[in-house]
Amino acid sequence: MYVVRNLENILKNRAIDYNQLVKYGFVKMDNLYLYKTNIMNNEFEINIGISADKSYSKLIDNETNEEYALVDVQSATGEFVGVVRHEYENVINDMIKKCTIKDVFKSTQAKEIINYVSLKYSDNLEFLWEKFDDNAVWRNKKNNKWYGILLTIKKEKLGIESDEMVEIIDLMYQKDSIDSIIDNEFIYPGYHMNKKSWITIKLDNTVKTSKIKKLIDNSYEISIQKSK
Repeated sequence: MYVVRNLENILKNRAIDYNQLVKYGFVKMDNLYLYKTNIMNNEFEINIGISADKSYSKLIDNETNEEYALVDVQSATGEFVGVVRHEYENVINDMIKKCTIKDVFKSTQAKEIINYVSLKYSDNLEFLWEKFDDNAVWRNKKNNKWYGILLTIKKEKLGIESDEMVEIIDLMYQKDSIDSIIDNEFIYPGYHMNKKSWITIKLDNTVKTSKIKKLIDNSYEISIQKSK
C-alpha cells in the first residue's frame, strides 16, 4: 500500500476543469481521473488521482516499485531528494495551472456578481496577493484603476458581533454623498479602504443583487473620472 499526498488543501480554492484533465493526459476510470508520468530520466513515476471526493498524488520509485516517501518528509535534506521534490512539485503545479481555475468566492451572490462584471465589462478578478488568495480586485482596463474588491473576512471586522466569515465587496462611491448611503446594517464604510470614498456590502443577500450591480456600475464610472 502506498502513502499518498492529499492535494485537497491546495485545490480548495480551485475549480477543476475535467475537460482539461483529459487534454492534459488524465484517463477517466469510473469517477476517478488518473494521470501518470515519469521524471528524473524515468527513475520515478508520478501518479495523480482526482475525483469529486478526493484528490491525491504519489511518487513511485520505478526500480523498487515502492513509494519514495522522502519527497514528503520536509526535514529530509540533500541534493538528490531536493531535485526529486522540485520536479515532483513542478508537475503538480503545472497540472493545477493548466487544469484548474480560481474558485475562491463561493456564495451564490458573489458568483452572480462575478459573472455580471465579466459579461458587462469583460473584466476578470485579479488575485494580486499570494498570501491572501481570498482577496481580489477588478481593474478598469482604461486607466488601471480599481473599481471593485472582493474579500472574505470575519463579520466582526464590520462591527458585527460574530466571528463568522462572510464575503464582501468594496466599491467606490461619491464622497459628497457617501454618508447618506452608509447605514452600518446593509452598507458599511469601506473595509480596508478610504472610508471617505469606499463602501462595503456583505454578499449574503441582505442587499439585492440588482442594487449591487447598479453600485458596481457607479463605481466603474467613478474610476473613469479618476483619470480625467
